[in-house]
Amino acid sequence: MELVSFSVSNFRSVTSAYKLPIRRPTVLIGPNNEGKSNILRALVSSLQFLGSLGGVRLSNGRISSVIRPKEIYEWTRDFPVSLQAKSPEAETVFDLEFRLSPAEVEEFRVEVKSSLNGTLPIQLRFGPGVSKLVVTKPGKGGPALTKKAQAVARFVARHIHIAYIPAVRTASAAIQIVNDLVDRELALVETQPEYKAAMQAVADLQRPVLANIGASIKHTLQEFLPNVKNVSVEISEDARYRALRRSSEIVIDDGTATPLDKKGDGVQSLAALSLMKYASSSGSSERQLVLAIEEPESHLHPRAIHQLRVVLDELSTQHQVILTTHCPLFVDRTNLKSNIIVNKKRASPAKNVAELREILGVRASDNLRNAEIALVVEGEDDRLALLALLPAASKRIGTAISTGFIAIDTLGGGTNLSYKLSQLRETLCTCHVLLDHDKAGLQSYEKAKVDGLIVPADVTHVICAGLDESEFEDMLDEPLYADFLKNKYGASLASPKFKGKRKWSDRLKAAFEHQGKVWSAKVEMQIKAEVAELIEANPAKALNAHKKGSFEGLVFALEAKLTQLDKGKSS
Repeated sequence: MELVSFSVSNFRSVTSAYKLPIRRPTVLIGPNNEGKSNILRALVSSLQFLGSLGGVRLSNGRISSVIRPKEIYEWTRDFPVSLQAKSPEAETVFDLEFRLSPAEVEEFRVEVKSSLNGTLPIQLRFGPGVSKLVVTKPGKGGPALTKKAQAVARFVARHIHIAYIPAVRTASAAIQIVNDLVDRELALVETQPEYKAAMQAVADLQRPVLANIGASIKHTLQEFLPNVKNVSVEISEDARYRALRRSSEIVIDDGTATPLDKKGDGVQSLAALSLMKYASSSGSSERQLVLAIEEPESHLHPRAIHQLRVVLDELSTQHQVILTTHCPLFVDRTNLKSNIIVNKKRASPAKNVAELREILGVRASDNLRNAEIALVVEGEDDRLALLALLPAASKRIGTAISTGFIAIDTLGGGTNLSYKLSQLRETLCTCHVLLDHDKAGLQSYEKAKVDGLIVPADVTHVICAGLDESEFEDMLDEPLYADFLKNKYGASLASPKFKGKRKWSDRLKAAFEHQGKVWSAKVEMQIKAEVAELIEANPAKALNAHKKGSFEGLVFALEAKLTQLDKGKSS
């Protein structure tokens, strides 16, 4: 069972948020005080309320305000204050649409005695007095199911579990998560005969003690209330079981064993988030988890933010993750409509990257202003060469480059990769990296990977068969530049020093020096720039047919990213 859309009207600062798609993940973005936290809180409240209705008696969907928990909804607090005087009987309305699997549709039919077409639309109406659950299914099915609101609520509560992590994540939040986990796992142990026998033994030991306390209270009360016949002090079976489930303490030993509530804000925040990940993945419950998080970046170091994003991406493949954020790193670039822009008291899915950049205050450089994909290469000569080679290899990529959808950016050296990727992430660009297959390229890749800035799918290494190390120029056909080097520099590539397994620049240096030609970093930069110009003049014949595998891999990766972004815009 999965939540697919949510609407709310008249909840705190939000007067209307119409049918927001709930995806994996869903990211609420917007300035402060515009309502994104209230939309998240509205969603949490509605799901918490549905979960609380399992044991509540409903009459044609109507629910007495007496049993409506105030921490979930209170009209005087949660209905817009500016509207309360002129609309004293008005309601807050939540609309939730759930999608059921075929197995759940059949389960619903058997349990609720009603058929669904795969979707279950539910409306919750919270007024100053009575609340109501309405099944807003079109036709006669809606009123019929509303009469069965008790069974519908019980079914939803058994299949959906909401977990809420606020922006202020204290040790108590982490302990609450652990207590929920302990509660859930002990529920299995409690079905075992040995556990039941032990609990019965505890009850037997407590009974005479409680009886004596009751007798003492009775004797005291009879002095003032002679009509009192008996007083009993009881601990219910449920209370006894709960007491054993809710007494967790977390002690973290990171050099010194310390209770979690004595650790710093960052540690407490990460503990709450990481424990939620563990609880969601290790629990035995089959309920769909909806994980609502306010500002996951709060209290965290930049590296921890990158790592957390990876964790949330993993979580969203199994559960529904909904979060509010001011951080560009949490924006979903593969599916723009997963990002809900909340601004000027309105909420709607994002239409394009420019809109997201504007709302987050991101300022991209001129060459990245319209870009949605950034191809990162090591040097300016690589950039110039690829501006010619890529359009010749792929019309689709060529169009994306000419329109600015793909921008090619440079590192100025492989060691700057982590810094560059951090910058590009903040501009909301999807990144792909082309690196030389040498010591510097591999080290920069490993560092970026450790920093949580890159995954293997986002990098292409220039690897040429037969070479221990290789770089961009190793993919080129020697006839492209051989005569040019001979005519301008007097250096022949027929030199035996140009052979071997070293990368192109090392072999060229050895050939130059072998022939009495001065070699320096400046000469190398100049020759690479001149070779790039030769590529620009004749891109169709620039690559060696036996060494261009890495380039073909780059073309494949970029086309895949274009397809992924196109799907994200259309879905």
